[in-house]
Amino acid sequence: MMATEAFTIRAETNIVHMLDNLAGSLDRSRNYLVNQAIKEYLEAHAWQVEKITKGIAAADRGELVDHDDVVREMEDLIEQKAKGRA
Repeated sequence: MMATEAFTIRAETNIVHMLDNLAGSLDRSRNYLVNQAIKEYLEAHAWQVEKITKGIAAADRGELVDHDDVVREMEDLIEQKAKGRA
């Protein structure tokens, strides 16, 4: 079992009611749902920060793609997709 630590948050009343309703529907505790939500939030944002950081580093190294090349590639993909559905 992982170590836990208690802390307090203040939330809008409607959020607390929504949380309690969902917890009841899922037969889970409020604490479980809050921990799951925090975990998912942190994982998503860590992924985004990592990708942004890598992108900035690539740009700093001059590893850029010309805008016109990107537009052309997207147009080609759209055209291929449209032909596949015809």
